[in-house]
Amino acid sequence: MKTAFKDYSIRDWEPRDRQAAAEAIATVLAEYGLAWDPEGVDRDALAVEACYLETGGAFWVVERGDRIVGTGGYYPIQRGVRAVEIRKMYLLPVARGQGLGRFLLQQLEAAIAADRYCQIWIETVSVLTEAVRLYEQNGYTLVKDVETPRCDLAYVKML
Repeated sequence: MKTAFKDYSIRDWEPRDRQAAAEAIATVLAEYGLAWDPEGVDRDALAVEACYLETGGAFWVVERGDRIVGTGGYYPIQRGVRAVEIRKMYLLPVARGQGLGRFLLQQLEAAIAADRYCQIWIETVSVLTEAVRLYEQNGYTLVKDVETPRCDLAYVKML
């Protein structure tokens, strides 16, 4: 996967991205008062091969120049019907407010549809107000089925 939005590029994650992508995620979490948990709920950000690539999912980085300013990915889950979960969709402040988040979500949804999945699940935290608004404006329905310890909201979208 390789695409562009304004002066940002979105591409497949590579092993050389491991530290920079993890740092971007940890930075966004800290901004919202959330703890980085590399041994628990954030393990997938470091174990990209096992959690995303080897399971039939995908993990992408968003770059501006040579700097990783965001991430996003999905992997199949045993929930719903031919379902995936979008995970680790984060943008640093420099990359927000330009429509990039909506574009990234649309690209993830297109890849998921191309892989013939039927449902997309997203778990998030209510303090991530911009993300919550993005999901609700793009057809995601709030459900009461949260599985991730840090999260307090879950959404689903049928394709």
